[in-house]
Amino acid sequence: MMGWLRQTRQSAIARFEALGFPTDRDPNWQYTNVKPIADTPFTQVTRYERNGLTAEQLTGVAFGARIACQLVFVDGHYAPELSAVPALPVGTLVGSLAAILETSPNRVEPHLARYADIQRQGFTALNTAFFADGAFVQLPKGTVLNLPIHLMFVSTARRQNTVSHPRVLILAERETKAAIIESYVGLAGHPYFTNAVTELLVGENAQIAHYKLQRESESAFHIATLQIRQDRASTFTSHSISLGGALVRNDLNVVLAEEEAECTLNGLYMVAGRQHVDHHTIIDHVKPHSSSRELYKGVLDGESRAVFNGSIIVRPDAQKTDAMQTNKNLLLADGAIVHTKPELKIFANDVKCKHGATIGQISPDALFYLRSRGIPREAARRLLTYAFVSEMIARIGVEPLREGFTGWLSAREQLLR
Repeated sequence: MMGWLRQTRQSAIARFEALGFPTDRDPNWQYTNVKPIADTPFTQVTRYERNGLTAEQLTGVAFGARIACQLVFVDGHYAPELSAVPALPVGTLVGSLAAILETSPNRVEPHLARYADIQRQGFTALNTAFFADGAFVQLPKGTVLNLPIHLMFVSTARRQNTVSHPRVLILAERETKAAIIESYVGLAGHPYFTNAVTELLVGENAQIAHYKLQRESESAFHIATLQIRQDRASTFTSHSISLGGALVRNDLNVVLAEEEAECTLNGLYMVAGRQHVDHHTIIDHVKPHSSSRELYKGVLDGESRAVFNGSIIVRPDAQKTDAMQTNKNLLLADGAIVHTKPELKIFANDVKCKHGATIGQISPDALFYLRSRGIPREAARRLLTYAFVSEMIARIGVEPLREGFTGWLSAREQLLR
């Protein structure tokens, strides 16, 4: 192991020992209890085991999207025979992070663990200390990919409770354009824990769209951090879709580090039963003339719980910032609860910023209108729920992904009943 990486891991272990697991005394975790994670013994898989998986079993995880290449990781380890990495533009590198650390560590050292914060985030420190593998993506200057890159993380947990710490490092250099899909899926079996960290650098004038599809099993714990740094005049778009898992926490932090950077954060979470999903986002405007737009929507059924906490920070030098943040929630059952807290922290005086949040149920008037035209009650509820989420579906820029998700949504009657 390289000396710098060993030192990084040791620092992360020490920091996690100091921080420990978060408790409800931490205001950022007051509605999300991670005691079930802390109290469950998990075993980290130390080497790749295919566990009988076939490529056919994994089709459809990306909702049928055509891709430029696909990397598959099973229980945190690269699965070459399940992956497909055809010829890519000259200089483009997509592969196993562990392999790149062995063969070309100089590509990784300037960036790995330089953006995601281990000082205040215990789960990020835990990942930094114990990640075994993950994905490395480097797009050289001027690269344009017409099809997305798909990074698929599969958890099996067939024989015991397992934990994986996937790590992703994406370097999109100046004037690049690409879409990257991260998907997380679990097979039925024992409870398991996915603790993922992604660091993404968006270079000057680059345009990057990032899609995260969380479809863990119903017994899974999923904690993830996505850390973004944007350079001058770059554009970053995030699409976060969270559907599975028993306890889920997604942290998304964007630093608009240079002038004229733009970001758009789109989020959709749909939960039922006793699922719990928590989204914390931070958009940090550091320099002037930057803009951000954020819209997260949630649909809750049964006795599910959701948390949304979104912060927009405007630093003193970030004059002429234009930012807007919205969170909307639709409750389909009386037992569903959502905690929402959009907030602005503004330290500049020449800005345009606003935020808002709504929580509501299906409109009785709209339901009556549809029923008066002969549409059965349950079908009417499905139509109105679909109308609520259709705005987020329309924002998905990868057409096969959008069409596949629409089909999946139509079949998920327990959330559209």
